[in-house]
Amino acid sequence: MASPITPVKELKKHGSSMKSKMEILILKIQADFCKSLESFEDEERFKVDRWLRTEGGGGITCVMQEGKVFEKAGVNISVVSGMLPPGAIQQMRARGKRMDEGSLPFFAAGVSAVIHPRNPMIPTIHFNYRYFEVVNNDGTVQWWFGGGTDLTPYYLNEDDARHFHETLKKACDQHDPSYYSRFKKWCDEYFFIKHRGECRGVGGIFFDDIDTPNQDAAFNFVSSCAESVIPSYVPLVAKHKDDGYGYAERQWQLLRRGRYVEFNLIYDRGTKFGLYTPGASCWI
Repeated sequence: MASPITPVKELKKHGSSMKSKMEILILKIQADFCKSLESFEDEERFKVDRWLRTEGGGGITCVMQEGKVFEKAGVNISVVSGMLPPGAIQQMRARGKRMDEGSLPFFAAGVSAVIHPRNPMIPTIHFNYRYFEVVNNDGTVQWWFGGGTDLTPYYLNEDDARHFHETLKKACDQHDPSYYSRFKKWCDEYFFIKHRGECRGVGGIFFDDIDTPNQDAAFNFVSSCAESVIPSYVPLVAKHKDDGYGYAERQWQLLRRGRYVEFNLIYDRGTKFGLYTPGASCWI
């Protein structure tokens, strides 16, 4: 959708490094997903904003609003670097990360999306996949992956939910038969609105701190999950984009969308330390 944050020459030179591999992956995921969504629109296209960060790195923000099919859609990537403050290091050490005390260099890259369709019969989808690394004083690197995909229907369609989950399970099963059940449970618990006693949607998968069995295997797993977004969601858009609805269905959609935003404001901890793409959902 725009020039990479890292110069192309550097990406080619360091193509085997995880930093380059992750940046290339998220660029592809962003472009493929945006173009898939644009295929449903007659005229509306994503507006692209490439931004740079003073401390290091930057991102590409793609936003589409007031489309025929998509009322609001954001698909964003960030590739950022700099120095983590001591407080952030302490929190990560408390989670079991092997890091020196003080301020340390970090790198983070991720893709994040929130899609709100106009038709209440099309569900909302959210996904985020990210890579994070911190360099200790002796040069050793602490790294991990995180992310997930979840679906929030306004009107439950069991066939849609089954298709969505089967697609995610297929992506997980390529790498470890235990992944889907583990990460589905994690998602169900993470996206439960405790003070309302209800789930945000029909779930999906969610994980963090993935650093096994090795870096390449973890990257391949995250790649499969990210690449499963289009086949898990786009068929649902095609299936329901022309479904009929009226005032009552629209009001219910707005009510449920309010629950979605409420969850993000109260529970979503992902904006800390640049783990999630800046602005991924705050514009909703």
